[in-house]
Amino acid sequence: MFEFNGKVALITGAASGIGKEVAIRFAAAGGIPVIADLNLEAATATAKELGANKGSALAVAMDVADEAAVNRAVSDVFTQYGRIDVLVSNAGIQIVKPIVDFSFAEWKRMMAIHLDGAFLTTKACLKHMYQARSGSVIYMGSVHSKEASVLKAPYVTAKHGLIGLCKVVAKEGAPYNVRANVVCPGFVRTPLVDRQIPEQAKELGISEDDVIRRVMLKDTVDGEFTTSDDVADAVLFFAGAGSKALTGQSLVVSHGWFMQ
Repeated sequence: MFEFNGKVALITGAASGIGKEVAIRFAAAGGIPVIADLNLEAATATAKELGANKGSALAVAMDVADEAAVNRAVSDVFTQYGRIDVLVSNAGIQIVKPIVDFSFAEWKRMMAIHLDGAFLTTKACLKHMYQARSGSVIYMGSVHSKEASVLKAPYVTAKHGLIGLCKVVAKEGAPYNVRANVVCPGFVRTPLVDRQIPEQAKELGISEDDVIRRVMLKDTVDGEFTTSDDVADAVLFFAGAGSKALTGQSLVVSHGWFMQ
């Protein structure tokens, strides 16, 4: 069991889903989660929930694709706590359709949230981590950081890109004792995934049940969805690592869907 007593974790997209579970687990381990989300009302509700049940928590509004908004939020967090120990770059969206039907605007939106957002939050947090000579940057990748699926060209491209960004941060951050890693989940039953089921059923001409059994879970060893708790285990593992032995590495959490 890792302990994060008094350490501050900025978690993007943390008002719900995987990000919220990571925040809950971080708070339970004694840390201070910062709930950064585009939806400030939902972020505030999550922060209040954690503050009441687990300890201190803070909500900040953040559009991860807006440099000024990211810098402002990170500055506010540092002003409040005087430290940022962990960044979990988790915010993301999904658009499912064939390449020939993707608009350039949709492509750019996906890249902006997944890749630009990771870059902007990393850049803003690193200066504080470098100054403290300590830190952990964790990107929420996907099995799609390792392989491809149809209908997800920008998502797959962006998630592959996080692997490259992580490796550069691991090398550049090493002299400052800053580590970088990627957690690569399989399908997790979040609202993001639930919305994909009818979309894929329509595009592929199959039932929603077949999307789950024949597309999402067909290569798992047990026919089970990955859980947000499974993913949080991996995030806390990297965040709590005591050395740079694992920096630059990615970890797949997918019930055997993808094996390395």
